Amino acid sequence: MTGFRMAAPLMALREGHSAAAVGMLLALFALAQVILALPAGRLADRRGIRRPLQLAIGVATFGALLALAWPVFGVLCVTALTSGAASCLTMTAVQRHAGKLAHDGTQLKQVFSWLAIGPSISNFVGPFLAGLLIDASGFRAAYLLLALLPSLAWFWARQLTEVPAQHSEAPGSSGSAWNLLRQPDLRRLMIINWILSSCWDVHTFLVPVLGHERGLSASAIGAILGGFALAATAIRLLMPWVAMHLRESSVIASAMVATALLFALYPLVHAPWAMGLLSIMLGVALGSVQPMIMSTLHQITPRHRHGEALGLRALAINGSSVVMPLLFGSAGVVIGVAGVFWAVGVVVGLGSQLARRLPRVDVA
Repeated sequence: MTGFRMAAPLMALREGHSAAAVGMLLALFALAQVILALPAGRLADRRGIRRPLQLAIGVATFGALLALAWPVFGVLCVTALTSGAASCLTMTAVQRHAGKLAHDGTQLKQVFSWLAIGPSISNFVGPFLAGLLIDASGFRAAYLLLALLPSLAWFWARQLTEVPAQHSEAPGSSGSAWNLLRQPDLRRLMIINWILSSCWDVHTFLVPVLGHERGLSASAIGAILGGFALAATAIRLLMPWVAMHLRESSVIASAMVATALLFALYPLVHAPWAMGLLSIMLGVALGSVQPMIMSTLHQITPRHRHGEALGLRALAINGSSVVMPLLFGSAGVVIGVAGVFWAVGVVVGLGSQLARRLPRVDVA
């Protein structure tokens, strides 16, 4: 998905399509995940990990082969939908399966710390390999590679063993996924997750805008965003070893306070090195929270409904990725880029109070 998310818009731009058309193309990657988030969670709860992965690999391969055969804008839109759908099915099933492999709260934090490294690596590998092939042999060569990657995923997935179902996991026993939100702790966690997801979106969306206002070069802006991604990956590499000494609620609350302070400072600095330093610090703060959120989610949700809870989380994240850039862009016109940074900083700072109220529980 990350390879197509870079290659498809680039091809559309080179063929003369407008920025609005490219924006719509990018939105389709997230839109598919919004639509499938809850069904993917229910499927994972009912069928485990192997069947959702089989479906995801088939869908991803089909969409990639379509782009390979007919690399035109309309087909690329279909490929964006299939890539997003396959990613949603895969991540929900994998996260549910990984959570069930853990036996206590410490293992949950460690498992999800390791698991969070995967998307960080893919955000580099997919676009990097696609870019190399586009420059060397054209877009069709890149699409061929991307069509083969799902088969590599299946090579590893076929060795997975299903986690035995518990007696409480009877089909049809879960009811509506929205009923999960009646639990106050889960509601708080979903609000926190949405706030932090919005922080990722505002940084990715507004740093290029702020850099342009400061007169920074494209390479400088890219380096600032790259520092954020590298820092988020680095902290996730460390998390498996330090997770046993950390409490989820404390890490999340501290990260939210740090994010609020960094957002307050961002509009005040002009030098590229200073923006880069703030970007790295923000990457550390936001990169540390996903394992803690995932660990908390699995501890406060009934075991037979983990997939549905993960679906709700995916719905919030991808819905934010579709809506929030539009909101940030409109707000930036009214209150300016600095005003958006400060407004989001106030929201995330206030949200830290919710994090402190998260339960301190452990897995039985």
